[in-house]
Amino acid sequence: MKLYCLSGHPTLPCNVLKFKSTTIMLDCGLDTTSVLSFLPLPLVHSPRLSKLPGWISKDGTVNLEKELKECAGRVFVDSQPEFCLPERELLDLSTIDVILISNYHCMMALPYITEHTGFTGTVYATEPTLQIGRLLMEELVNFMERVPKAQSATCWKNKEIQRLLPGPLKDAVDVWTWKRCYSMQEVNSALSKVQLVGYSQKVELFGAVQISPLSSGYSLGSSNWIIQSHHEKVSYVSGSSLLTTHPQPMDQSSLKNSDVLILTGLTQMPTANPDGMLGEFCSNLAMTIRAGGNVLVPCYSSGVIYDLLECLYQFIESASLGTTPFYFISPVANSSLEFSQIFAEWLCHNKQTKVYLPEPPFPHAELIQTNKLKHYPSIHGDFSSDFRQPCVVFTGHPSLRFGDVVHFMELWGKSSLNTIIFTEPDFSYLDALAPYQPLAMKCVYCPIDTRLNFHQVSKLLKEVQPLHVVCPEQYTQPPLTQSHRSDLMLELQPPPMPYRRCSVLSLPFRRRYERVYILPELANSLVPSEVKPGVSVATVSAVLHSKDNKHTLQSVPKPPPAPPTKKRKRVPEEPLLGMAPKPLLSGAVPLEAFLATLQKHGITEVKVEETADGHILHLQAEDTLIQLEEDNTHIVCDNNEPLRTTLRDLVLRFLQKL
Repeated sequence: MKLYCLSGHPTLPCNVLKFKSTTIMLDCGLDTTSVLSFLPLPLVHSPRLSKLPGWISKDGTVNLEKELKECAGRVFVDSQPEFCLPERELLDLSTIDVILISNYHCMMALPYITEHTGFTGTVYATEPTLQIGRLLMEELVNFMERVPKAQSATCWKNKEIQRLLPGPLKDAVDVWTWKRCYSMQEVNSALSKVQLVGYSQKVELFGAVQISPLSSGYSLGSSNWIIQSHHEKVSYVSGSSLLTTHPQPMDQSSLKNSDVLILTGLTQMPTANPDGMLGEFCSNLAMTIRAGGNVLVPCYSSGVIYDLLECLYQFIESASLGTTPFYFISPVANSSLEFSQIFAEWLCHNKQTKVYLPEPPFPHAELIQTNKLKHYPSIHGDFSSDFRQPCVVFTGHPSLRFGDVVHFMELWGKSSLNTIIFTEPDFSYLDALAPYQPLAMKCVYCPIDTRLNFHQVSKLLKEVQPLHVVCPEQYTQPPLTQSHRSDLMLELQPPPMPYRRCSVLSLPFRRRYERVYILPELANSLVPSEVKPGVSVATVSAVLHSKDNKHTLQSVPKPPPAPPTKKRKRVPEEPLLGMAPKPLLSGAVPLEAFLATLQKHGITEVKVEETADGHILHLQAEDTLIQLEEDNTHIVCDNNEPLRTTLRDLVLRFLQKL
């Protein structure tokens, strides 16, 4: 069993498991942190960005004025943002049979994997994962296509030139594998390969293994996966949460008795308590609004935003923010808010019960009805006529490189009354803000990440007790910035097996057993013999029939009768398939009793020699050797057939025949 690791990002995994005769891809996360190296894409022409100076090396030898721009001491690529894809050269992607998706954040690279690689398999995901994943992909494509860039910068990727660039561009890895965003046509083609599954539904793969998704408690429809055969079990835990938020709670008990547990997607903010961060979010928002400023919240169009809106719903009245408008701007804002209300069976029990009252499970429905929350596809159109300040705007993209958020950064960045509150943990907020410096607006960092922290995961692993744990190498050492914090890493016995991008792990258990079925009529013909109390054994002669990884013992077919012929030919007789097999022998030959029996039969001169495996008896007068070992006996005797036959019969007296 092998694991191929195609992504080095611990929360955006992409691994391939070769298990029995199947090749299974576990998630295909898209590492979007690469976009931080690019200039933002403004929806409205930005004089500031267009006047940024081009970059020339200090000695003047390298001139990349057209490709690279300088801003506040940092250098950015002036081109369409590109993404760091999962590794595509480590193995042939056309050999992948199935792709298992654990949540909608971990499927953003799907079109790069399924299109143009020869992939012909099936993708398995839950319905909310598919539908919200589609929205996030659609939003990404929309952000890119709204602001097309004519040029594509490639010269800076040359290894010789990249070495001379200032950091962090100099340290960017695998820049030649970075790719532009896919098209909507590729998204639709990729998602047409998805087959929907429900929690605990069992799906057979080629008769070899069975896969089943379990609730992971992190987001709508998010799953952990069980991959098992009759005798082996692999659990894949990715993006799980034990906190009580809107999704169904995590199913932990089904992870027990795993031979291997692959662990990814732990919290990116192990020291930040989500409840504390929500409180800080609300208090900073209220302070800014009371001072007459605007609040900008860069966020994804699904996920944490539902919790933020719910928290604000409870907070608005107590903080007297009842008149402040809340705007949610995204090409998929409407769909996202509606989807969250219709996936009732994927919600926690508390929210499910509301559906039967009937009440909307999320309070943002009421915020929309009372006109406190308004949603728009973009800043153009209706929004510009409805817009009034001070207000709170939720919009994407959290990287601040594309989407409507770029316009608000340009609009509000020069005033210290305004505040930007970062809630998504995927990007370093200092790197996200770099191309907007110098910036007057206040910045608050409240990363809300509900995924498992190291304390929770250690407790979980103690309960489910897998034999082996595999995880990204980042989890086996403390963070670089807090090297003294040994509590921010996984300490297990035996130690976890770490992986990094492009590594291939041989997982530490071998397949030892295979299940074989026996036909009833064949089972009926068996005659068991008791070999020791409570243990009976029967011999069987059968034909092993294997098809679709299912193995069956069938009766031996009887040979057809020979057709009658006039001429008598002498045909050498072949051993028939149906001939009775030789009896099998079991037991052991006890040395003392055997020597006594030899003596009774007149063989007295016996020299006994002990060996590592048993004994050698040397019958000196007869010049014969008998080797007695645990599982076999040899009689070595020259040209004395009667003696050999006698000795053989004496040995057989002590053994059982089956």
